[in-house]
Amino acid sequence: MTPFFSVIIPLFNKEVFIENTIKSVLNQTFQDFEIIIVDDGSTDNSFKIASAYKSDKIKLFKQPNQGVSTARNNGVNNAKAKYIALLDGDDYWYENHLSELKKQIDLFPEAGLFCNSYEVFYTSTFKRKAHFNFEYHEDCLLVEDFFKASIINCLAWTSAVAFSKEKFNAIGGFDPYLKTTQDLDLWIRIALKYRVSFNPKITMSYKLYVNDSLSKNEFNTIRYNFNNKFLAEEKTNTSLKLYLDKNRYALALRCKMNNDYEIYNKLKKEIDYKNLNFKQKLLLKLPKGLVRTIKSFQVFLIEKNIYLTAHK
Repeated sequence: MTPFFSVIIPLFNKEVFIENTIKSVLNQTFQDFEIIIVDDGSTDNSFKIASAYKSDKIKLFKQPNQGVSTARNNGVNNAKAKYIALLDGDDYWYENHLSELKKQIDLFPEAGLFCNSYEVFYTSTFKRKAHFNFEYHEDCLLVEDFFKASIINCLAWTSAVAFSKEKFNAIGGFDPYLKTTQDLDLWIRIALKYRVSFNPKITMSYKLYVNDSLSKNEFNTIRYNFNNKFLAEEKTNTSLKLYLDKNRYALALRCKMNNDYEIYNKLKKEIDYKNLNFKQKLLLKLPKGLVRTIKSFQVFLIEKNIYLTAHK
């Protein structure tokens, strides 16, 4: 019998988290699903831990290390269900996650992307719910402007979304070149072609503090190319331009702190500063040492369970 959802879990060196991640799927109130785990060449005990589960819902695949985009694409290729739900190997679903996604699908079957709300763990003990730039209440809805809604936190988070396999394949799946931002790239391509649905119910948690590795300098060029991938669309879509300029601002700060001044100087010329607020413009102008001090102070406050942002 064909399941309603295929849950795709790419797995690379998540031995500390993968057991709880799998349990969070098996404990769903909505049980019509299969789990497809694609091990992307793990060098720790991740594959062994995942293999220990004998549930007939779980299908386990192994590939040489090729990156998360390829792992997810391979997972979708092997999926039997019409609808795909993504889950990263260190994230966690609350038991209502799939039922709340199905609620959106039943209400808005024409949508291309179904997004549940989520919360972010900034440390192992400090979390905040994601904040979005539009007004909503308790009911599921079709979002009027995905890009404007996503300038604080992205409305779509990888482990909190679902989409149809047919629409995913129609837009070409995840871009294997993108070692980072591959999820944002997919959401943009979907949102440019289809409607996006949103459910305000929080159904998953994302461990931001686990993913520091993506701050490495070698990803800055990939981030830069991603931000310029939609130059033609930006010219006629002011909301997309706003969204990408916020991303360019964040990348410019990262490049300044990492002494990557070639990309930093390019970005300063490409940003429309009308899309930034006063705090963001100021941070771009401040000396690197002062920006580092401010960043260190933000980290200190997070350790005290206080979160300040330049978005407001």
